[in-house]
Amino acid sequence: MLKAKMPMAEIYDIKMRSIEGEEISFEKFRGKWLLLVNVASRCGYTPQYEDLQRLHETYGNKVTVLGFPANNFGGQEPGTHEEILGFCKKNYGVTFQLFEKISVTGSDQHPLYQWLSNADKNGWNDQEPTWNFCKYLVNANGQLVKFYNSGVNPLSEDILKELSQE
Repeated sequence: MLKAKMPMAEIYDIKMRSIEGEEISFEKFRGKWLLLVNVASRCGYTPQYEDLQRLHETYGNKVTVLGFPANNFGGQEPGTHEEILGFCKKNYGVTFQLFEKISVTGSDQHPLYQWLSNADKNGWNDQEPTWNFCKYLVNANGQLVKFYNSGVNPLSEDILKELSQE
C-alpha cells in the first residue's frame, strides 16, 4: 500500500452540486473511504457503472462511491444532467451519488479534480485523469491513497485489498 501523506488542503472543504442540484459538502463524507470516478455514458468503459453499483451495494459500509460525469474525453458525456441520471438508472440501476457534470482536466478543471491531481494540495499525486473512468481512492482520514487508470475494474483485487486496510 502506498503511504499516504497528509494533504496540504482538505477534501472536506469542497462543496459541489449533486446531479439533482442539491449542494453537498464533502464534510458529510468525513471518516469514510471514498472512490471518486469521472464517468461518461458513451465510453467503452461505461459498463463499469455495473461494477461501481455492485461495489456500492456490497461494500457500501466500507467505501462511498462518487461519480462525476465529465465530457473531457472524446465528447462521450454530451447529455444533460437529467439525461445522464436517466441513462444511469435505466441501464445500470445506479443508486450511488452522482454529481453535476464537471471538467476533470484543462483550464476549467473543477476544484475537486485540482485537489485530486495536484500534489501541492493532496500531498503526493500529480496524475490527472487520462480518460473516462479513472479512479481515486481516499481513505477515511481524507488522504488520497491511490490513483487507478480507466482499465482497473472497480471490483479489482487491488481496490478491494486497499479497502481491507482499514
